[in-house]
Amino acid sequence: MKRIHCNSRRSFLRTLGGIALSGAVLPAAGSAGLLFSKEGLMDELSVSNSFEPSYLELHRNGTLKARADVMWDMMRDCSLCPRDCGKNRIRGRRGDCNANADLEISSFAPHFGEERELVGQNGSGTVFFTNCSLLCVFCINYDISQLGRGRRHSINDLADMMLTLQRIGCHNINVVTPTHYAPHILKALDIAAGKGLKLPLVYNTCGWEQLEILQLLDGIVDVYLADFKYADPFAANKYSPGAITYPEITRTALLEMHRQVGVPVAEASGVINRGLMIRHLVMPNNVARSEKVVEWIAENLPKDTYVNLMSQYTPVFKADEFPEISRRITRAEYNAAITAARNAGLTNLRLQGG
Repeated sequence: MKRIHCNSRRSFLRTLGGIALSGAVLPAAGSAGLLFSKEGLMDELSVSNSFEPSYLELHRNGTLKARADVMWDMMRDCSLCPRDCGKNRIRGRRGDCNANADLEISSFAPHFGEERELVGQNGSGTVFFTNCSLLCVFCINYDISQLGRGRRHSINDLADMMLTLQRIGCHNINVVTPTHYAPHILKALDIAAGKGLKLPLVYNTCGWEQLEILQLLDGIVDVYLADFKYADPFAANKYSPGAITYPEITRTALLEMHRQVGVPVAEASGVINRGLMIRHLVMPNNVARSEKVVEWIAENLPKDTYVNLMSQYTPVFKADEFPEISRRITRAEYNAAITAARNAGLTNLRLQGG
């Protein structure tokens, strides 16, 4: 999954000096509260949050655990993502996403490179999962998503990470590239909720999601942070090999996400705790057909749907094997996407410098 501000994310992790990488130790839950500020400094902070995520009620009535168990069983003949590879991940086989039932995590940390409505003052509490189902040839995080950088962790470890991110002041729990580990996330969320977790859950996804999985997430996810990468199925198949169904499945997924959480409304602090936030990465030579992406959003979702037009495409990993995407985008290409979005009537755009 190509994610927003990836270069900023890497710089931030370097600022932390590697403390957030798997195997490193953040302060244990229950110890004195410490917060990484935007400058990388550490300050004591007590954060109050009146928002109550809906997963707490599902935890209390047992539904959260029950849905986690349903998803876990789906790994026996894996159908968690649209590749529907059928591998028995419970028995140790790795799916097309390169994951088995072992939970592999690259890093976790407060992150300041996401959308400002998620970052707020104290950062978005990101957990970066190893491996990915979309397999983009231009992924800037390819060492995590496709080369497998990360370490095995228990579900209890993940629950403790969530609680640590809450304790140090993060505004949300942001699970990045979550689809292939959705059962693990729900199990960890159930454990963490029992120990006092009360932050919104941000599901940071490539957008290519099975409807059945999203229906199981209904009432659990507070914010869907979803890509809409391609409107052209042939481009999707070329640059995310095997994902020819990407436009069709993602459109269905976005409609379901919107049904569940609606258009985001920021709190007085400016932080968004609930809603659908869509990202679209503008690519060289308009291979993703950006105008078709924004036109579909405008025609099928409210005009004030949150849409972030991203300009930071970087030709890394295997991009040099495809001459048409082996360069950065131009200012004219980005401006064309902006014009298309405005002409379509979208009113809640987030724009970046080219």
